[in-house]
Amino acid sequence: MPKLTKRIVDAAEAQTAEYFVWDSDIPGFGLRVLPSGRKGYVVQYRAGRRSRRISLGPSTVLTCEQARTRAITIVAAARNGLDPAAERDAGRKAITIKELAERFDKEHIAIRVKASTGKEYRRNLQRFILPALGQLTVIGITRADVAKFHHDLRHIPYQANRCLEVISKMFSLSEMWGLRPDGTNPRKHIRKYPEEKRERFLSAAELRRIGEVLREMEAEGVELPSAILAARLLILTGCRLNEIMSLQWSYVDLDVPALRLPDSKTGAKVVHVGQPVVDLLRGAQRVDGNPWVITGTLPGKPLSDLQPFWQRVRARAGVKDVRIHDLRHTFASTAVASGQGLPMIGKLLGHTQVQTTARYAHLAAEPVRMAADAVAQNLRQSLG
Repeated sequence: MPKLTKRIVDAAEAQTAEYFVWDSDIPGFGLRVLPSGRKGYVVQYRAGRRSRRISLGPSTVLTCEQARTRAITIVAAARNGLDPAAERDAGRKAITIKELAERFDKEHIAIRVKASTGKEYRRNLQRFILPALGQLTVIGITRADVAKFHHDLRHIPYQANRCLEVISKMFSLSEMWGLRPDGTNPRKHIRKYPEEKRERFLSAAELRRIGEVLREMEAEGVELPSAILAARLLILTGCRLNEIMSLQWSYVDLDVPALRLPDSKTGAKVVHVGQPVVDLLRGAQRVDGNPWVITGTLPGKPLSDLQPFWQRVRARAGVKDVRIHDLRHTFASTAVASGQGLPMIGKLLGHTQVQTTARYAHLAAEPVRMAADAVAQNLRQSLG
């Protein structure tokens, strides 16, 4: 059994059956000669009790020394307890991130998350994640790949962080599904970008102006009455936009009074409301055959989008920077100013986490500062 050289490889001739010429120096390294005359280098080794063989490449592409170097690497790995052939097969069977995203959608997004959250997950996948990472394999993607993807979105930090959350969840599930080893989530240790928490509260003057605009629109009869009702309900209840837009008359209990929502961002909840809300709902027009409080123009359907209407309201009121969600912040800030404690505000807003309500803690100090100032002014007058 000679040492394989170029001369021996060139001299090997085809026979009626496949045969091997084995190397004398590297155990398992050899040349396979097919009846067709094609020649290729192979390496054979044992993984446990199994004999494994890997094709290194054709002799027309690899030199004998190049093939020998590859064979040495594979044999050394096998002696260290690894199975290069199994790793190769796993790589061939490895699914892409695009395929993982399809399973993620079917088995998680479609079942486990709310429709609005699912819509945002899918948007992030289709618009950002899959164009950048979709062709990589689940087993092959590295932390460096995800870090680069996150860095490339640094100009939109909020979106970059949301995409990072989707990637994190998707790869946690890939570990559970056996597609990656446990503890190898490529999102791990990548820091999110700082996000500026935007808290915009309407002043009393701004609220008055919005009220005037809503009354003017009501008198003009151009805007949908249901859109005007939605804006007023958002201001007076502190509810989230989706909670008002999906409100049905069957959820309204004017005797308690309360809105009994079967589903919300935090699950089923009861929203206790004041007399102004009761008056609004009692005076609201109900459309026969339409179960929704905020009705749209199509029979039996709710109003699908309040944003265009709100943009017209805020432009006319001169508060173009006020988002619909800022009405919820305004409800909370008004509650703080009226002396309500943070636990009570948390209940009014339907918060399940104390930290969520704690963002309004700095507002709670304002009445105390005003009281301290009033007391100090009186005492200074007494001191002359």
